[in-house]
Amino acid sequence: MNLLSRAQGCLWGLAIGDALGMPTQDLPPDIICADYGHIHSLLPAGPRQVIAAGAPAGMITDDTEQAIVLARLLAADGRVDPRALTDALLTWENDMIARGSLDLLGPSTKRALLAIREGASPADAGRTGTTNGAAMRVAPVGIVVPSEPMGELVDAVVAASRPTHGTSVALAGAAAVAGVVSAALDGADLAAALEFGLAAAAEAAAQGTHFTAPDIALRTRWAIDQLRRAPDPITALFHLIGTSMQSHESVVAALAITALDIPDWEAVCLAASAGGDTDTVGAMVGAMRGALSGMETWPADVVNQIAERNSLSFDTLAPALLERRARAAGKDAP
Repeated sequence: MNLLSRAQGCLWGLAIGDALGMPTQDLPPDIICADYGHIHSLLPAGPRQVIAAGAPAGMITDDTEQAIVLARLLAADGRVDPRALTDALLTWENDMIARGSLDLLGPSTKRALLAIREGASPADAGRTGTTNGAAMRVAPVGIVVPSEPMGELVDAVVAASRPTHGTSVALAGAAAVAGVVSAALDGADLAAALEFGLAAAAEAAAQGTHFTAPDIALRTRWAIDQLRRAPDPITALFHLIGTSMQSHESVVAALAITALDIPDWEAVCLAASAGGDTDTVGAMVGAMRGALSGMETWPADVVNQIAERNSLSFDTLAPALLERRARAAGKDAP
């Protein structure tokens, strides 16, 4: 499997997991079951979906769109300038408002971005952000920055995250996702990629503002064990591990689903069915599984439906990100 397949698999996996979770986001499993059944295909938003009310099947959300914002900055410059990221995310939100979307920046994220625009230090603006907003958009960092030396990858994650999510737990969650992606692009298998991601999480946490929350790496190991032994994985995910926007729940849930010995398509469908922040959990699972398995793992009809619905293509962006990775590694682009 070549690098381009892994990069495209990562980006498309993110979009697929996001679109699968779009109609079920912020709903509990019992309502998801009643309105949709177990998710196994792209579906439109149902009558009880508020955030994405009326959205058609295959529509992506802020998870994919913010990842693309970050990816374009990385493709253009190979690094993330905090003020450029600030301007790009605020411009993106204005566009979403113009489209009538309710899928906007969270209040804490927007406060941090506006503070930076008004002159606050990016290192200070996001010092209270604990949720999964950095982890949901961070996969392109894993595509661009090689896994070794780990410190350079972690520094890139921090630069892409700190303006909005600068706490220890949020940085750890983002580094775990980016770490799995980067290790996968370097050829690691699932077990090795997860181990690398958890090690990156521990290193990133040390760079964040302390926040009292469970340790991402330790909690992920516990969650993987719980989920593997659970008779009902959806119950375990929603009621035990947690699938809220908090990093120590949704990022951990995504890592635990990724660790399961199930097909990639089943993994993203489980994320979409588990309730809570389903689009974000699905996006993270899809990004990590896609980086590990490559583009070939995703059903062509699903890719085509999402591409058509959102006028979406990664044909230019994925190679551009890999060119930046090659430069970082001192190699020729694939």
